[in-house]
Amino acid sequence: MITTKQRSKLKAIANTLRPAVTIGKEELTESVIREIEVALYHHEIAKVASLKSCTVSAKSMCAEVCEVLQCEPVLCVGNRFVVYKRSDKEGIEHIEI
Repeated sequence: MITTKQRSKLKAIANTLRPAVTIGKEELTESVIREIEVALYHHEIAKVASLKSCTVSAKSMCAEVCEVLQCEPVLCVGNRFVVYKRSDKEGIEHIEI
């Protein structure tokens, strides 16, 4: 569980990011979840956008992704959401929160 102060710092970092994954009309598939997992492994933070053709809300998709990948929700606004998970990967610059 991340604190409000940590969440605020992660929001500031995510503000400048472009979406790493875009979800289309097929909604959350196994491959989309795998791509989010890869983005989290390499960058520790992932911004995800859904197209207007997607019928599921970003809030419910964020909850499902967090449940499946055991990551933390950072932000969910409109058709975008941001998730965070500390990576075990060596050789990357970890986000200090």
